[in-house]
Amino acid sequence: MSRDPNRPNVVLILADNLGWERLRFHPVRADDRPAPDPDRLSTIRPRGVPAGFPQGLASWEKTLAECLKENDYATAHHGKWHLGDVPGRCPSDRGFDEWFGIPRTTDETQFTSAIGYTPEVAELPYIMKGVAGQNSENVRVYDLEARRLIDEMLVEKSKDWLSRQVATERPFFLYHPLVHLHFPTLPHKDVAGTTKQGDVADSMAEMDYRVGELLDHIDSIGIRENTVVIFASDNGPEFREPYRGTAGPWSGTYHTAMEGSLRVPFIIRWPGHVPEGVTSNEIVHVTDIFTTILSITKPGVPNDRPIDGIDQTNFFKNPINEKSERLGFLFYIKEELRAIKWKDWKLHLVWEPKVNQSSGRLESPCLFNTIRDPKEESDILSLNTWVLQPMTKLRTEFQRSLANDPAPPDPLKDFLCSNIDVDILW
Repeated sequence: MSRDPNRPNVVLILADNLGWERLRFHPVRADDRPAPDPDRLSTIRPRGVPAGFPQGLASWEKTLAECLKENDYATAHHGKWHLGDVPGRCPSDRGFDEWFGIPRTTDETQFTSAIGYTPEVAELPYIMKGVAGQNSENVRVYDLEARRLIDEMLVEKSKDWLSRQVATERPFFLYHPLVHLHFPTLPHKDVAGTTKQGDVADSMAEMDYRVGELLDHIDSIGIRENTVVIFASDNGPEFREPYRGTAGPWSGTYHTAMEGSLRVPFIIRWPGHVPEGVTSNEIVHVTDIFTTILSITKPGVPNDRPIDGIDQTNFFKNPINEKSERLGFLFYIKEELRAIKWKDWKLHLVWEPKVNQSSGRLESPCLFNTIRDPKEESDILSLNTWVLQPMTKLRTEFQRSLANDPAPPDPLKDFLCSNIDVDILW
């Protein structure tokens, strides 16, 4: 592990589908931005990702782990990957020294016991593991029993790996994407029933406990002072019953452009650098994680491609007096631009307050001030058309960057398209 303040250790914990209002905050918090699983991809690579790439992470992109490994960081991934499960696209192929977790997603655990299911029709899901330079291998079938145990297993793997890093001089990067609260949201058997409020509440309690285990372990092995810990969520809350979550005062769930989808928890702890006990309403985008970590750890961002992420180091260090470096962002679902966020304003180009209830592209967009109108109920575009100017600038600059730097061909794309029929991105 590193004690060099210029090369701090980094632990990135990413919850799955955690709504905005579900945490009680203590260090610095800002608002992040989600969207189904391109956001998981944007967390560890420097740019927003268009829809449609088969099997996730394109080979020509550079991950956060790859950048840090070039700077002699030890790297590990324990958790949900969902960025490719074929040789060449597992975590151990993309900059992580080792990994343990699930290559895809968790709803697959349900079909292992479904009536009519056979492995001949659809392959069994597995918990997997791998090390750099070798093919990843199956550990056990990922069924409903394993679903209840997986977050406990992941924490034990991360604790063991962290303990091993103490004996080294190298700084480390641990990426720990939780499985909770993805559906089926099932708690560990030792937690089930403890809240008396059902499986989702029990799973929330377990998630709190598992994250606490990691933080306590970091403290107990003496690496708290030089370790940056970031906790965030990839998306807003689930919309499916009986696992539907809530985003507090904000409307909507993930798979929509409502504020409940866009606002998710973001917490950072970095003793001696980031003050404790501060809450901020500033915007931090998921791609900013990549850029900020590389600024903190000093290797710098790749200079051979446009970078969507913004360095938020100054804001995190002085959140009372500094503003976020980001004014807004575009929100896509698949290839469709659904909304533009600028400061406290949101422009909806497609109106879909609930999943699968879209009215299609709006002839006249709707504008809301999300602080004055958190439920997004009163369209005030006619009184505030001036807001369209900075929003149009955001859109134009982003689209110009795409035109100036089209994605290079992916050498695995033809192979994957011809060999894989379905890639579920839930």
